Amino acid sequence: MSETQSIRKVGKSRVATTDAGAFVMGNNPFAYFDEYAGLSRTVDWEADPALIGGVKLVPHGLNNDLPVIIRDIMDKNNLAPGILEREMGLLYGDGPQLYQVKYEGGKVSREYVEDGPVQAWLDSWDYKRYIDMAMVEYKYMKGVYVKRVRNRAPRIGGPGMIKYLEVVPGTDARLEWPEQGPKRLESVKRIWVGDFQNHCLHTGMIGYPVHDPWNPFKHGISIAYHNKYSFGRNFYSVPSYYGSLNWIMRSSDIPEVLKYLSENGITSAYHIHSPAGYWEAKEEKIEKMHPGETEAQRDKRLEELKDKTFQKMAQVLTGKRNAGKFIETVDFYDEDGNKNEWKVEAIDQKIKDFVESQVKIGEKADSATTSGMGLHPSLSNIIVNGQLSSGSQMLYALKLYMASDTTLPEEVIFEPINQAIAANFPGRKLRMGFYHHSVMKEEDVVPNERLVNNAENPA
Repeated sequence: MSETQSIRKVGKSRVATTDAGAFVMGNNPFAYFDEYAGLSRTVDWEADPALIGGVKLVPHGLNNDLPVIIRDIMDKNNLAPGILEREMGLLYGDGPQLYQVKYEGGKVSREYVEDGPVQAWLDSWDYKRYIDMAMVEYKYMKGVYVKRVRNRAPRIGGPGMIKYLEVVPGTDARLEWPEQGPKRLESVKRIWVGDFQNHCLHTGMIGYPVHDPWNPFKHGISIAYHNKYSFGRNFYSVPSYYGSLNWIMRSSDIPEVLKYLSENGITSAYHIHSPAGYWEAKEEKIEKMHPGETEAQRDKRLEELKDKTFQKMAQVLTGKRNAGKFIETVDFYDEDGNKNEWKVEAIDQKIKDFVESQVKIGEKADSATTSGMGLHPSLSNIIVNGQLSSGSQMLYALKLYMASDTTLPEEVIFEPINQAIAANFPGRKLRMGFYHHSVMKEEDVVPNERLVNNAENPA
């Protein structure tokens, strides 16, 4: 039996390179996140606290590293991050605007307005940067940590004011374990900030009181966790695509497996027949050149010669850079007149079947990823059954998305800003949200305003 020379990890699979060739070893594709034990469905990571730096925390994931795990999974995928970017672009629309809620004729509408003092406050800090980070955090983790920094006037009896808001990345914040009250988010009293990816070894942790929206100026600095509730979760939310992570990981593995296949081959690709007379002649030559050596030493030299010979052949036969190369051999006859010849026979590896099966798995993984992300394929630029979506499909998918999938994310993302506006400018009844213009069918657009006409008849 050949000894294993090396094992290389390719995605979730492992490729073992041996004297006999290279072989793929993989786990059950339906095993649930064996690479990331913290994503196991059967473990309730919120059941017990995690102790870090002497502080009891609500672990975010089995090993308190779910945000880092999701970040790493997304970094390797070619599809999921793009879908989330598209969702954020659709949600952002024409950008954030101030508005007032109006009630007319039994209908609710928004009246977008300008307000000098509120806009001046917004411009005094980078509120668009806050919105950008809050959108990313929400879309990836369905929850946002937001820090409020108050002015110093209340220290001497002056009026309080929220100076600015700041998003704390989900990788750097954890909820403190509640010692009193029910074990749920409402009972949390402090939120801790630190480099949890590296167990806070070099940064330590800083604890902040949870922001009280009914007493917004109570603390100089406070943090709140704004999220959309996940069923059965007491503290943290999990993203809507959580159940699709296995498919996302699988779709990330396929390009690596195919790349390794094209460069190295998965199994033995050739059967090389070497004539016994050739090696007998080499053995006699070695014996003449090294008469004082033992038989074991001469055998070692012969084996080394075989290794060099087959290594040179392997360099020619394998690898995508060697396409079109050939091997030259010289046939000869032994003393008995028997023909001695080299033969190189290709072994049918059924590569076509293997590649086609991987492509089908990839298509299924892409479809499952898109569905898990909650965005229609026509809005994700995904080709379904070899065809792109029509304009009408994209239009109706967009209208459905705008009608059903923008309100809740907007409520979470803008909740801290709207709370700060209500605290800093009481009585104004202003809110902030994303402005979206109505999308009409092409036939409903005045002809001279259509993009086609504008392109043909530029101003």
